[in-house]
This record gives sequence, structure tokens and C-alpha cells, in this order.
Amino acid sequence: MSQPNHSTHLLLALVLLMWNVGSHGVEAQSRPGRKLVAHWKLTEDCRDSSGNGNHGRNHGVKFTTMARKKAAQFDGRASWIEVTPSPSLRLGTSDFTIAAWVCVPEEHRQDDSYGDILGQFDPGLRRGFNFRITHNTGVTTSQPNTRNVQFGIDDRQGGANWTDHGRPGHAILIFALAAYDGALYAGTCEPGKDQSGRVYRFAGGTNWVDCGSPHPCNSVSALAEFNGQLYAGVSKYRLAGSSLPESENPHLGGKVYRYTGGQSWEDCGQLPDTEAVGGLVVYRGKLYASSLYRPAGFFRYEGGQTWTSLPVPFGKRVEAMCVFDGQLFASSYDAGHVFRFEGMGWTDCGQVGPPENTQTYSFAVYEGRLYVGTWSTGRVYRYDGDNDWQDMGRLGQELEVMGMMVHNGKLYAGSLPLAEVYRLDDLENWARLAQLDTTPDVKYRRAWTMAEFQGRLFCGTLPSGRVWSFEAGRNVTYDRALTPGWHHLAAVREGEQLKLYVDGRPAAASAKFARAQYDLSLGQPWKLGFGQTDYFRGSLRDVRVYGYALDNREIQRLAR
Repeated sequence: MSQPNHSTHLLLALVLLMWNVGSHGVEAQSRPGRKLVAHWKLTEDCRDSSGNGNHGRNHGVKFTTMARKKAAQFDGRASWIEVTPSPSLRLGTSDFTIAAWVCVPEEHRQDDSYGDILGQFDPGLRRGFNFRITHNTGVTTSQPNTRNVQFGIDDRQGGANWTDHGRPGHAILIFALAAYDGALYAGTCEPGKDQSGRVYRFAGGTNWVDCGSPHPCNSVSALAEFNGQLYAGVSKYRLAGSSLPESENPHLGGKVYRYTGGQSWEDCGQLPDTEAVGGLVVYRGKLYASSLYRPAGFFRYEGGQTWTSLPVPFGKRVEAMCVFDGQLFASSYDAGHVFRFEGMGWTDCGQVGPPENTQTYSFAVYEGRLYVGTWSTGRVYRYDGDNDWQDMGRLGQELEVMGMMVHNGKLYAGSLPLAEVYRLDDLENWARLAQLDTTPDVKYRRAWTMAEFQGRLFCGTLPSGRVWSFEAGRNVTYDRALTPGWHHLAAVREGEQLKLYVDGRPAAASAKFARAQYDLSLGQPWKLGFGQTDYFRGSLRDVRVYGYALDNREIQRLAR
């Protein structure tokens, strides 16, 4: 019998290599110090198949077939999976990778804030990691983030140093902010006689690109992404409401426009009997708008230039609108109440706090609960059910709570009259971080609205008309809306940087950081489908945690 020649040996080695890759995927078990530490397939149960025993405890998650894939279905209300911390899941200062298949519901089913994919975070220590889909509604008048992705780590880092990004145009107020298609947009109030409200695109530093004025009135008051396009509501803003001289611009607003690129805007129609758009939000596949001033108005967009007038809550104006737990909530300038939309009517969710609260402002969803800010006690309240509002404390000595948003595991809020920003550290304990507007000789200064973009929290002010940002810990964000259906997401800590991958492709990378400053060792449980924002709304499968940083090729293979 003849002996195998050199070519035969080479072919045999190649076959064995291909078998090893096919059998073990990208687990890289043969590489020293590189291993798969947890693998929740989530097709039939929440057991860990990595061999490390990191099995999950099921809290109401159902296993079903979603878009032809067996997966765990999370209801966005109360279902999640709890994983006990273990030595193999102790991240410390080491590299790691989280990879997961995530299914985003169809447009007509989008009725919640989507929530957290996976996290381990101690809010008291401000330590751990967060991996979530960011969907912020009701941030005063705008929907600033639409199905973006955020991955962040923290170990009590950042918060004191804010960056001034300048004044877009002749802005006296940054009325609206929104991340859209990989860029940050700002809507302004510019009150001069020959000026008008405009939209600007952030170009880094203090640079802003003029995207035009949709309408000759003095303000672009609301921004929202709908069906993959950016919409803007316009207003004649009455500056006397901020104790400033009234605008010389005589033009009324109350219209909505769609951005078509450059400085071009398409007219999407006039809201009936409306001079100022009070808010925009997307709910169950439809765009809704409200009237800032009387008469109260609430409208649904039907396409083209057609809007349907809908009932208003007990004659009250609708201001901020927030989508939460399958329902649409509204604040109001006419009462210290919150109202819940029921399709063709409204339910009164009750007086928020004492009678001194005569207006409700911005919403936020934090740790699975709905929060709202108020005037005139400057306090934040948590919704625990109709007529049941838990006092979460006052922002210093401020009178009004403006924009609110969760950033890397903590809740932040802006204020009036000093335009300060606060962080909720403990129950009823708000830590003052900064004053963003120090304009002299004015009665009111506002930290009006917020958005998350490029891993940072952005905030717009009045009357300086400037935009500021800061970063808590280190973050990376994907600033484009995820389309409905399945996506593969991967979050990587590698050396002194965070990286984010979407559908196998590099999506973003963070600024560098000192590895030793971020020790993520914690005793808290890991949470699948829950975390610092909300219970997850959608489906998950094939969630993996590696004790090293996967490279591009390994992530591409997982995404296939």
C-alpha cells in the first residue's frame, strides 16, 4: 500500500481545520485565555450552553417562533431573565464581547421604549455596563432618539465637564434635538423680525450646518423620525412665556414639514386652528402632533397634507407625548395632571403631586417606570398607577423640570430658572452637575431639551441658544434607527476602547479611556431583557458573552 503524500496530508489538515471552525464557530476555545463564558440560545429555555453553568431564571419570558426564528419573546412590561453573578461572568478590567440576535417589532406594534438587551449595573455605585435600544419620546416637545443602540460602561467617571458646542445661527432657544440617520439635528427659535426658526445639523465642535427654514415663523419647535424620514413642527413661539421680549416675527406656525435634504422641506399640512406645534411622537405606526397654545388640539397624520383632529383630554392642551407600556401618555400646560390616550378618548391619570403643580412637562422611562417633571415645585414624580404618583425629589431649588433622559444607566434632568442639569443618585436625591446658561439680567434660563448622540448626552438652552454635551463613563452609540425585524448586535470592550457592530459591520467606536479606571466587578445579577431604562420589547436569541474582544471576522461570522 502506498503512503499518503505531502498533498494528502495538506488536504487532511485543511478538512480538519474547516470541521473545527464549523463545529466551534468563533468560540476560539483553543486560544489561551480566550473563551465563551456564557451562551443563552433562548430557543426553548434560558439555560447556559457554554458549560459554565450561568443558567438564567425566567421571569415571564415566553419562547416562541418570531419571524421564522425560535426565540425568547419579551413583553416590555415585566418579563426578563435573571442570571446569578459568577466568577466566569466577573468582567473586572478585562476585554469582553456581547453578541445577540435582536428582533425589533413591526412599525404598527411599536408602542413602547424597547428597553435593555443585557446589563449589569449598580446605580448607587454608578458601576457596570448597559447595552440597550434607545428610544426616547416626550423629551419636552420632541422624539429625540428612534431605535438607536447604546453600549456603555461606567465606574463613577465623568459628569463634571461639559462641552460647549456653540450657538446654531441666531438661536435664542434650542427648541428641539433629534438624532437621525447618523447625525444630530437641532430646531431653533430665532425671533428677529427678518429671522425664522431653522434646522441645523451638528458638524462637530462648535460647527453647525444650516439645513434651512421650513416656514417663515420664528421656531422649529418639534422633531421626530417617522417611517425613516425626519419631520419638523413649526411655531410662532411667544417668548413672553419665558419672560423675554416678544418676537418681532409676525408669522404663525402650526404646520409640519418633512426633510428632503440640503435646505429643502416638503409641506405636510397645517394642523387645524393651530399656530404652534406643541409636540411630535410616533405611536403604533402613526405620527401624532399637538397644539402648543389654545385652542387645545391633538392630531393624527394621514399622509400627504391631511391631519385628523382627535379629542383632547377634558379640554386640556396636550404638550409632551410619551409612548410607554403600549400606551400614549400626555403632559399638559393646563393642569398638573398626566393623561393617557385610549384610542378615541382619554383617561385622567391624576394630579401629579400637590396642587401647586399646575403644569407637567417632560417624560422619561427609567428602571421600567414612567417619570414626569413639573412646574412649579421643580420636582420629578414616578407613575405607580392612576392617581398614584411617587415623589422622586426636587432639583435643588429649581421651579420647573424640563428635558429628562436616561444616559448610561442614570436619569438626568434639566431645569428652570437657572438652566441647571441634575442626576438622580438615590431616592429623592438629585446631584447638581452644571449650570448651562449664565445669561445675565434675565428672569428665566432653561435647560430645555435633550438627545443622546455619539455616546454623549446633549442639551439645548434658553436664552443663550447654545448646545452642550457631556459623557458619563464611556459610551458608544449607533445613531440610526434599526429597521423592524432581526438584527445582529455586538458590543466589544477592547483595550482602551468600546466598539459597536450592527449586522456584522463596524458601526461606532468610543473615545479612548484608561483601562484601570473602569473596573466592572459587581455582585449584582446580570439582566437579560431588563435594565436601567425599561423591560425589553421584542425578541432575543443566541445571546453570547465572550471573555475577550472578538475581531471583525469573528463578528461577521456570528452575524451570518
